[in-house]
Amino acid sequence: MGHLPSSMGLGLPNLETLFLGRNELSGIIPSSISNSTRLSRIGLSENMFTGNIPPSFGELKFLRSLNLGYNKLTSESELPFVTSLVNCKLLEILVLGPNPIKGTLPKSLGNLSTSLELLDATGCQIKGVIPAEIGNLGNLVDLSLVDNYLTGSVPVTIGKLAMIQSLKISNTTIEGTIPGSICDLTNLVGLDLSKNKLSGSIPSCLKNISSLQSLLLDSNELSSIIPTTLWSLGNILILNLSSNALSGSLTQEIGNIKSVTQLDLSSNQFSGSIPSTTGQLQSLKELNFSNNRLQADIPKSFGDLLSLEVLDLSQNSLSGNIPKSLEKLVYLKYLNVSANKLRGEIPTEGPFANFTAEPFLHNDGLCGVSRFHVSSCRHTISTKHRFLYYGLPVMSSTILVAVFIIGLLRHRNKNRKLPIQVDSSPGVAHRRISYHEILQATNNLSEDNLVGRGSVGLVYKGILSDGMVLAIKVFDLERQGASKSFDAECEVMRNIRHRNLVKVISSCSNLDFRALVLEYMPNGNLDKWLYSHNHCLEVLQRLDIVIDVATALEHQTFKEKMIAYSL
Repeated sequence: MGHLPSSMGLGLPNLETLFLGRNELSGIIPSSISNSTRLSRIGLSENMFTGNIPPSFGELKFLRSLNLGYNKLTSESELPFVTSLVNCKLLEILVLGPNPIKGTLPKSLGNLSTSLELLDATGCQIKGVIPAEIGNLGNLVDLSLVDNYLTGSVPVTIGKLAMIQSLKISNTTIEGTIPGSICDLTNLVGLDLSKNKLSGSIPSCLKNISSLQSLLLDSNELSSIIPTTLWSLGNILILNLSSNALSGSLTQEIGNIKSVTQLDLSSNQFSGSIPSTTGQLQSLKELNFSNNRLQADIPKSFGDLLSLEVLDLSQNSLSGNIPKSLEKLVYLKYLNVSANKLRGEIPTEGPFANFTAEPFLHNDGLCGVSRFHVSSCRHTISTKHRFLYYGLPVMSSTILVAVFIIGLLRHRNKNRKLPIQVDSSPGVAHRRISYHEILQATNNLSEDNLVGRGSVGLVYKGILSDGMVLAIKVFDLERQGASKSFDAECEVMRNIRHRNLVKVISSCSNLDFRALVLEYMPNGNLDKWLYSHNHCLEVLQRLDIVIDVATALEHQTFKEKMIAYSL
């Protein structure tokens, strides 16, 4: 530990660089340092200097960088050293904090060098308002006024900082609204206005800042809804809107911010259901929707968040089961779904093998193994058991009716000649569709067009140039038997036409590609309607389905007989 001599600089008039950081130096900074008139870079950070910051720094005409951070420096109330630095026309970097400087920012701040790129006054205990003149620093790239006692509002002139990339004014007491002029900062990468008293709504024009990667507006008094335009920030990595008074529902557009790694909307007043498209945010590592008014189920699509490490959905009104799809989240270290209305069995595989009881507290309907401190699922009637108790007799009756119908249909066919079955549904004309057309229709077999998976291939939704919508079943020729399966399906489907069977429009085949072009069924597959919790069919509707399936099977048997007869 030592001091800088009071004669510092007297014998070094040509000194250009002075770096004495991390040397445990104490005492005051001697004003004689300005006698080294050629000084361009000064680094005195991370020492224990006390006293006022000498205004004599303003005599250093060639000064480009001044770093005084992490000391115990103070200043007079109007920060005269800032005014003195106006003479340093080449100044590019000014680091003042943390230091207990106190005082207020003078209007002369706006007269600092137009070359200034970095101004850091973090943790300086500065009071008063941010002067409007700050907008004159048009070449600022990085501005930090974090951890101060600032009052007033964010000046509208902040929108003049055209080159700025990082703007941090957090943990102060500024109030008012977020000025719309902030949307003019089109080079902005990081915006931190957290831990203030800002009110009003989030500006919808933030969508104009396409470069934005970090947006921190948490711990304010913001209200209204989240503008849907916010979900168009395609490069956003960190989004924190927590601890405000935001309300409304979360929209499906949330799935558009696919690059986001941290998303925190906790401690607001959001209601409605969690959008299923949240499962599309596959770069997410931390997701926090806790302490809101969210309802309905936890989306099964959360199982697609394979990078997720933290998931907090606590203190909502979520119902339904904990999706077993969450067992796939191998990186999940923290889970909290407590204080909801969840029911059913708690999963035990994957990350659930490491969880204790705390994440599941205050959900009266949950059951599972003893280490979760919930009742055993043997004391509850699961959905499958309810089906056995109540649904099986109904389904048995339905099957008997279907068998009876099939018997009647076959008996009828035995007593008639083999007529040609006429398809009573509107026909779909056969047409030639090339491999190139299939690629165009499916956006080069994009996953966005994928609608189903089978044992021998994939099914894509395709739209031809004339607007015709198709289902295209592409066979995976690397799988054993796929080529034979294609030939067999072509043989069967070209001979069978029935209103209850999907129509074949065309086929496409070459040495490396096999595909069937089918009529597109917009309502999804039968499995979804029979077994999904999101779709409900009455008994009579299920009976109609059984009859239609039986009729199609009977017709297929009839056609096979007819083909055999013709041979």
